[in-house]
Amino acid sequence: MKKILLLSDTHGHIHESILKYAQEADEIWHAGDIGDLKVTDTLAQIKPLRSVYGNIDGNNARVSFPENNIFTVEGVKFLITHIGGTAGKYTPRVRGLLDEIKPDVFICGHSHILKVMHIKGRDMMHLNPGAAGIHGFHQIRTMLRFEVVQGKLQNMEVVELGLRGKSLAQTVQGTN
Repeated sequence: MKKILLLSDTHGHIHESILKYAQEADEIWHAGDIGDLKVTDTLAQIKPLRSVYGNIDGNNARVSFPENNIFTVEGVKFLITHIGGTAGKYTPRVRGLLDEIKPDVFICGHSHILKVMHIKGRDMMHLNPGAAGIHGFHQIRTMLRFEVVQGKLQNMEVVELGLRGKSLAQTVQGTN
């Protein structure tokens, strides 16, 4: 069993609440738009990190992380890339990757829209953790937590981190 913390679109923001959840995971996965390598450096000091670069990421991130990350955990094949398109209506590049790789789980970021759904035509799960950063059009900052156990995803949980543009402490104290 592996406990996974999945986040995306941090845009250079790493809040202590993210670090708390990172401590509880076995692995941390980042689906791009890191924004500042201090984010991934910090996460990698806590637990093993798998990541991809996103469209806002510069050369340092592109040298450090791939555009596509393909791997298997507990018998489940994963594909992570940043820009994937709408669930079921993927970009041509991603459709080609999905046809070739045939992952059990496809993970992307970019849209800042939280999505957890089964894609029937491809017999795969589509995951987008939303956005954990404070920049963008999303209203609530989100991440996903789940377990990978003997070929299955279990105990999927949406983690809400508070309002975009506000720290968790401000949101909790009602000073938003």
